[in-house]
Amino acid sequence: MTSSEAEQGRVARPEERLEKAVRAAEQALIEFEIAVETFRVEVENFSRLHERKLGPLYLRIEELDALIAEAKAARTGDPEDIRLAEEARARVLPIPGVEELLNGWMDGHGLFPEAAAMLTDQAVRPPQRVRPSEEARRLYRELARKAHPDLAQEETERQRREEFITRVNAAYALGDVQLLGELAEEWAAGPVLAEPEPSPADELYARLEWLTQRKELLTMVAKELEDGAIAGMLRLAPDDPDGLLDEVAARLRTDIEERERELAGLRAQE
Repeated sequence: MTSSEAEQGRVARPEERLEKAVRAAEQALIEFEIAVETFRVEVENFSRLHERKLGPLYLRIEELDALIAEAKAARTGDPEDIRLAEEARARVLPIPGVEELLNGWMDGHGLFPEAAAMLTDQAVRPPQRVRPSEEARRLYRELARKAHPDLAQEETERQRREEFITRVNAAYALGDVQLLGELAEEWAAGPVLAEPEPSPADELYARLEWLTQRKELLTMVAKELEDGAIAGMLRLAPDDPDGLLDEVAARLRTDIEERERELAGLRAQE
């Protein structure tokens, strides 16, 4: 009897097809998680760059809107104009006490870049890349596929992988190719675990159910990212997001100039 004939004559275990389905679902989920995490980092980095480049311009526009509204209210004395002026001013007023409490050095995200530069005697660092480099993306994908916690069967191994992947995600968010390379070497030198024994059918069903729930959660996360304003901007210029920010900044500067002219005209009438 040939090997193919023996294979055809072999009786498949009842849970064999389920095991294959679970393995396929695990691999599909890992690829989906990689895609979502890549997109999340891209959106987060672009959001930071957006805030640093455009934030001061938006603040200037809000300040000018408040000044214009106040000038109109002072000229007309109309209660509605006064109300609009108060609302415009409220939008640009800082939260009471925050500046005094933090003394202009930090906010909820940590030290201001200028403050960090003063303390370390270094130049202010420019915003990080909108995207990690291709090499960083390649290393991240490889590590995620090899070390993903969903590939573990034992709880201790799952915990080890979760801790490792947390470090991988942090390095990837920074686009740190060197650190990702070091993590790849660390993983390659780690323990080689024996293949787990086939799980009972009930455990396989439970595993498949968990994978389904995890995919649903990731789908919700991906949708929230895609529906956000930052992702919308990225879709407008996926190959040149920096150029898009420069275009928006140019339009905002034009808006600022128009408001400054309007404010100067109002003040000239006083």
